[in-house]
Amino acid sequence: MDEEALMRGRVYGADHDDPDPGPGPGRVYRELCGGPLDGLLLDVTGWGADALADGAALPTEIGRFGSGGRAHYGPRPADPRRWDWVGDSG
Repeated sequence: MDEEALMRGRVYGADHDDPDPGPGPGRVYRELCGGPLDGLLLDVTGWGADALADGAALPTEIGRFGSGGRAHYGPRPADPRRWDWVGDSG
């Protein structure tokens, strides 16, 4: 994903009524690939190397387990700026 495409994305957790749900200047993002959050950007500003290597379990209502479920994403080995979906949990 080039910088221009990144700046057009929608940030995970942005309010649906937000008139500007895109990324903010000076922030660091990872693109979520596959699964229920495909195409969203995750703000990882301030995350340490260990946290970035671990990935994230993100609350979502649109995954396999519905409300209260989580979508798990981890860094893609060949491109750690993209995090691939690895499954859902309840």
